[in-house]
Amino acid sequence: MNWRTILYAVLLVSLTVAKALPRTSRDVEGKTSIGQRFSQLHENNFKAIALIMFAQYVPGGTFRRAAGMAERVTDLARSCAAAARDSPDCLKPLDRIFFDTICQEKNLPRIADCCAKEDSERNDCFLSLKNFSQGFIPPLQRPDAEAACRNYSQHQQPLTAYFTYEVSRKHPFLPAPTILSVALRYEEMMKRCCGGAEGPSRHLEECFQTQVLHDRVRENALRQEHTCGILKKFGERTLKALKLTQISQKFPKADFVTVHKLVMDVADMHKDCCRGDMLDCMQDREDILQYVCSNQHILSSKIQQCCERPLLQRSECIIHVENDDKPADLSPHVREFIEDKGICERFAQEKDTHLARFLYEYSRRHPEFSAQMLLRIGKGYEDLLQECCMPGAPSGCLSRGEEELRKHIYETESVMKTSCDIYNEKGDYYFQNELLMSFTKKMPQLTSAELIKFTKEMTTIGSKCCQVGQDKLLPCAEENLDLVLGEICRRHLADPINPGVCRCCSSSYAFRRPCIGKLEVDESYVPLALTPGLFAFHGDLCTTEEEKLQHRKQEMLITLLKYKPQISPEQLGSITAAFSAMREQCCGEANPEACFLKE
Repeated sequence: MNWRTILYAVLLVSLTVAKALPRTSRDVEGKTSIGQRFSQLHENNFKAIALIMFAQYVPGGTFRRAAGMAERVTDLARSCAAAARDSPDCLKPLDRIFFDTICQEKNLPRIADCCAKEDSERNDCFLSLKNFSQGFIPPLQRPDAEAACRNYSQHQQPLTAYFTYEVSRKHPFLPAPTILSVALRYEEMMKRCCGGAEGPSRHLEECFQTQVLHDRVRENALRQEHTCGILKKFGERTLKALKLTQISQKFPKADFVTVHKLVMDVADMHKDCCRGDMLDCMQDREDILQYVCSNQHILSSKIQQCCERPLLQRSECIIHVENDDKPADLSPHVREFIEDKGICERFAQEKDTHLARFLYEYSRRHPEFSAQMLLRIGKGYEDLLQECCMPGAPSGCLSRGEEELRKHIYETESVMKTSCDIYNEKGDYYFQNELLMSFTKKMPQLTSAELIKFTKEMTTIGSKCCQVGQDKLLPCAEENLDLVLGEICRRHLADPINPGVCRCCSSSYAFRRPCIGKLEVDESYVPLALTPGLFAFHGDLCTTEEEKLQHRKQEMLITLLKYKPQISPEQLGSITAAFSAMREQCCGEANPEACFLKE
């Protein structure tokens, strides 16, 4: 049975895979056996999912060993389905069979401790290996196009399976549907570029767009990691509030009960996905998609085309589809949450439900606000009630809420507008330099590579979001910026940056962006000492490749700011002018290196 056929079959039959597989952490004796699962799934689907599971649970293994374990489990399933269904091995829950298979392997790294445990403890131990593996496996590298095509011509079927294995082990929390979808795109690219009737494409490098695939994998993995980071750091209540705002904006015609059900289901899905329980995660995802597409009439008029797509494509389509139109009779204000006389009583009796209703009503009326801004508005409303519902609170206390709300909205919109004004005036390179100056002072402990990477991502957000209309600016800018700040905060958790970053990354998810925005020079930082090699200039400054030159100049800017964090704009301008004059002089001489050394 070849792997290419397996992958195509998996994608064509959609996620009925997930429905037939067991809920790993909840399976008990007496439920559907492996033979019955095999019959429901068919061999192709069973085998492909097994490969992904073994790749994700045994990150220190090899493709050959993962494929071998997938073959053995499939052989067992086939025999159980055919005749041996009463065998003790055939009656084990599927998750136990998977882990037993791993534990039968010899010399797999870090496996022995897990295999000494039983059932749920063993499952938790294997899940911890997924966490351990992150950061220890290098990212996907773009292969040489000609070499890849030679490999493809000799090993067409195993090559796509190997790609699937590599993506799975490098992204152990990435859901199987995403992995299989990217694997199909990879197979189509290899066939188009390497396997045409005329042989490989003449423009092989242009055709061989692996970077697009890698970017797709990275984006999906980043969003998954980001959501899991919110759940881990700020808890289930914050995640549910975030999903409440997003779902209310997406489906403004849906009633509160329906939105609340979706919020609970999506939060449960993320808990399973973030634990690493791939099978539970897949099942949850399919259940949600089935509910959404079965209830289009009460949810949205914009998702019909998404629901007509193959199941693997539906989730991404629904996430990116535009928000539904607001109900025509929806009032523009929610003054009842301020003016009703029973507000304090309701808040005291059912605090979370009352706050959730406010967030639902406010979010569905304001698709032009970011989810993070809506959460800040919700927190402001909660603080207002806590203050104004206290005994002895002055009359009219609640009425000031509207003025505070207008002030916050104005401040947030002003920050985003000012950033876009700077971007539109300066362009990519100089806008990134502005960010570098700011973030090097805030976080001088980051390496030059990290500072350039994070500010580059922020600059990309500017290029994307500063071109959209005012009604889409905040959701575009703040929600994408939130992903970058999430990366910075996860970097801080792995290796603490400084107390200011710690405070912003730990205190409040909703206020993380304004908190980091207000950070100034890190007073705890000890500046770099001036050594002979600190500002070394070499002939590489004379390169005609603008991108390389800009990168080199940005590295020197970071070094200067780490050496003199309190440098004034006037001093920086003077140094920049002197540097430009020196570069122009030395790059015009016969021996630039000697000139730079002298200067």
